Amino acid sequence: MAVGLKIWLSNRLDSMTTKTKSKINLKAKITISPEQKLRRQIAFNYLSGNGIEVGALHSPLEIPSDAKVSYVDRMSVNDLRKQYPELADCELLEVDIIDDGENLLTIADSSVDFVIANHMIEHCQNPIGTIKQHLRVLKSDGILYMAIPDMRYTFDKDRPLTSLEHLIRDYTDGTDWSKREHFEEWSRLVDKVPENQVVASAKNLINTDYSIHFHVWTQTEFLELLFYCKKHYFNFEIELIQRNGIEFIAVLKKII
Repeated sequence: MAVGLKIWLSNRLDSMTTKTKSKINLKAKITISPEQKLRRQIAFNYLSGNGIEVGALHSPLEIPSDAKVSYVDRMSVNDLRKQYPELADCELLEVDIIDDGENLLTIADSSVDFVIANHMIEHCQNPIGTIKQHLRVLKSDGILYMAIPDMRYTFDKDRPLTSLEHLIRDYTDGTDWSKREHFEEWSRLVDKVPENQVVASAKNLINTDYSIHFHVWTQTEFLELLFYCKKHYFNFEIELIQRNGIEFIAVLKKII
């Protein structure tokens, strides 16, 4: 997961400050922002049973007290801290399952009731493939809950929108063709690296496997992606698209 936006968004949304060890204490009396309240309200309306959250870091989603969640990330907490020293002052959730959140290879087909992936899909080199894998692990009528940053209100604001054609090619042809281009765009337009240092900066990010935002959307373009996936690839219903401050929330239901 990208760390810069996670920390920045956490501040913008006035995320929970209660200490947590491995799970959220839902009974703690806390003050939350309207945006965080809406996230929770939607979660309480749609989530039940047993599920997973991918890349929660220090900002897990509140879920109903009768639901159970396991936390998935690509590294252990110790390794996450090594890769992202900017998280030093943040309390991270213990990772229950170490796995690539884009593919979830350790999670069986049709085995969970919900998947939470907040501010995760923009970090995926192959977003359509990620949606496919997240739907794969869901039971019938299972819920995929995603919060996606609207590029216009984040440090991505200077970047071009990711086209649907680009996303389709990443899915059908693989991502090797676009990987370096994404890192160079990030270096140039987010990190604001001088042009003569862009190639070196991108190479360093690739070598350290840094989790950038590979793709960026507004609510309109992301909805276009979902409609295309629904028509051409996967069986799901779009239960909800909801603007929420600097992000928008998408709730999908798997159907068979």
